[in-house]
Amino acid sequence: MTAVDAGLRLGGLGAVLVPSALSERLPVHEDAARAFRVARHRFIAGDRIDMSALAAELGVDRTSLFRWVGNRDALLAEILWSLAVPTFDAADAATAARGADRVEGALTRFVHDLITADYFRAWIVREPSRALRILTGGATSVHRRFVAIVERLLEEEIADGRMVTPLPPHDLATVLVRVAESYAYADLIAGERPDAERAAAAFALVLAATRPTP
Repeated sequence: MTAVDAGLRLGGLGAVLVPSALSERLPVHEDAARAFRVARHRFIAGDRIDMSALAAELGVDRTSLFRWVGNRDALLAEILWSLAVPTFDAADAATAARGADRVEGALTRFVHDLITADYFRAWIVREPSRALRILTGGATSVHRRFVAIVERLLEEEIADGRMVTPLPPHDLATVLVRVAESYAYADLIAGERPDAERAAAAFALVLAATRPTP
């Protein structure tokens, strides 16, 4: 199944390929969807997501809120992914190239957009440990969805004969995502400046072997 077959762009496939309890509840549970919308609005505004305050704003107790959306990390993960989807899809759409150049271009633009999103960076600075856990933890939906959509991107280009890979697409996608995370969150991981240009150079190096021989 391709992104076209699913009626979704690549980013939108993330939650389909790697669903969570909350992502499956949102389309069918109006209270959960309402809580999610309010929390997402608060996050974009730069406010801290406080479960007690959110429950009070919604006029319910914390128990009901937790039953609707899960714990704070689960809610934050879903908010972050909902913001990543249009960002990734816009990065891919802005890349006219195909093959390895498409992958490199889309990922580089995505890393750049993560670095320059002020409300996102403000949250990372405010909650660095939680940010690393949610964004890069191997067990989190955010990381696994990122790998899944990059894997699907690779599969599209491989299927059309524009790329070859000595690694399984999943393994290559995992490497590329870890490169993206390393440069997008370099301040958290290594105390260095996040840098999309260095990320682009690293992507090019990783993808060099995927370019078909003329």
